[in-house]
Amino acid sequence: MEWLLELVTGTGVAHSIFVLAVVIATGLLLGKIKIFGVSLGTTWILFFGILLGHLGLEINETVLHFLREFGLILFIYSIGMQVGPSFFSSFKKGGITLNMLATGVVFLGVVTAYIIHVITGVPIATMVGILSGAVTNTPGLGAAQQTYTETTGLTDPTIATAYAVAYPLGVVGVILSLILFRYLFKIDPKKENQRIDDQDESKLTEAHMFSLEVKNPAIIGKKIVELKELIEKEFVISRLVHHSTGELVVPQTDTMLEENDKLLVVTNLKNIDTIEALIGPRIDMNQEEWSKLDSQLVSRRVAITKPEINGRSIGQLKLRNLYGINITRVNRAGVDLIADSRLQLQLGDRVTIVGSEAAIANVEKVLGNSLKRLREPNLISIFIGIALGVLVGSIPFMIPGIPQPVKLGLAGGPLIVAILISKFGPKYKMITYTTMSANLMLREIGIAIFLACVGLAAGENFVETVVNGGYKWIGYGVIITVVPVLIIGTIGRKVYKLNYYTLMGMLSGSMTDPPALAFANSTAGNDIPAVSYATVYPLTMFLRVITAQLMILLFL
Repeated sequence: MEWLLELVTGTGVAHSIFVLAVVIATGLLLGKIKIFGVSLGTTWILFFGILLGHLGLEINETVLHFLREFGLILFIYSIGMQVGPSFFSSFKKGGITLNMLATGVVFLGVVTAYIIHVITGVPIATMVGILSGAVTNTPGLGAAQQTYTETTGLTDPTIATAYAVAYPLGVVGVILSLILFRYLFKIDPKKENQRIDDQDESKLTEAHMFSLEVKNPAIIGKKIVELKELIEKEFVISRLVHHSTGELVVPQTDTMLEENDKLLVVTNLKNIDTIEALIGPRIDMNQEEWSKLDSQLVSRRVAITKPEINGRSIGQLKLRNLYGINITRVNRAGVDLIADSRLQLQLGDRVTIVGSEAAIANVEKVLGNSLKRLREPNLISIFIGIALGVLVGSIPFMIPGIPQPVKLGLAGGPLIVAILISKFGPKYKMITYTTMSANLMLREIGIAIFLACVGLAAGENFVETVVNGGYKWIGYGVIITVVPVLIIGTIGRKVYKLNYYTLMGMLSGSMTDPPALAFANSTAGNDIPAVSYATVYPLTMFLRVITAQLMILLFL
């Protein structure tokens, strides 16, 4: 049995992998336990790692440090790739208000933590750990640890200890605050649902199909290309029935419009009134009636799987003129977009094509339509991105008021590069597409390794630290959790008149708190909290990582 003893208590590579695997597997199993419907999820890996660390189980310090940093990079980079495409668009229209409020939550939390630091004398590194736990933000913990080590050349186990102590009530505190809001503002679910129906912006911008009849004398006899020049709205004419012949055709740019022609137009609710005024009135002709006419035409979704298509616009491909087909919609990440000629296609997009069987078969060869191809991971862009992220994170730069150069580090650098690559990579022919499952797998492996290493490193002094005053950190964490949420939540409701479901999602996102989002979704019974959560999550995640580093650099 000596081999087993050596495996459990030794110092070799097999020992390190064995301990890490046991910590992660056990933590994930414990994460399935729910108390009052709330689970701490992967954070149980941290707690179980602390327990084993307290019991004396160790991993070689150099190996532990490498695994921790590499796990953090995988986790941060995967998050950046996930949120990157929506990072910049999240600032548009109503998203500006939500992101402003979420930013307020972030900075109020930082200010609250700093005030507690000044009043109590808790070291700033420990306070950043409390802050990261109170707002349930693991990347912030990683950024703080990495910045502290780079700045001082030392490690501070109290950062992880404080995070672990504050985290549970950080999760619960947000949920309790959301419940409190419901009673403070006397929320009536029926009224909230009515307000949502009246203000639903997404219904106005989603692609829809409308049947119109050509009645405007000004456009009769004009070509479709001339019609597009008359109006700066996004729309696609999917099919056309000539009144004179009764023939159904896929419109080309040079197709001539005749009086009383019937058109199937794809556009959104915002544009339809203007388009109707230009072409003619809507008619009662639904999709089934159009389908009956489609004796020679078919409508099919084709996936973009050829790398050379990545980043090219629909207009550049000239598929309508070359093959006699029409692209009417582009489905990207579950959202239908209008197939405007300027829209740039990305790997993984699914386009709806109308045309003959033979024509669509030819277009499939151009676009790829190989689901097997989509399932293949594009590892080149991932590792190029990680390399660039580490490079950017290592560049020193000066900030006025800070005596020494600042670095984005192994957290900030990969995050920024991942956001930029996922957003702009397709324009430069870089294949950034990964399936949601692949991204989730990479992210979960990264966070699991990171949390296990942090727990094992912090476990040795955990109990002693908590007994000798660390229990106060729980109270500090509750203050950091609740105060910003209550203040910004009240402003969002009273000043900006946000509906309750949007408010729940925004506050959950500003605290990067998935359990709170799960509670919000179950309460709402719709996806509105998830939409507002996703709107503020990219900027919030970025700010949490950067502010954690800045607090260490400015106040250490």
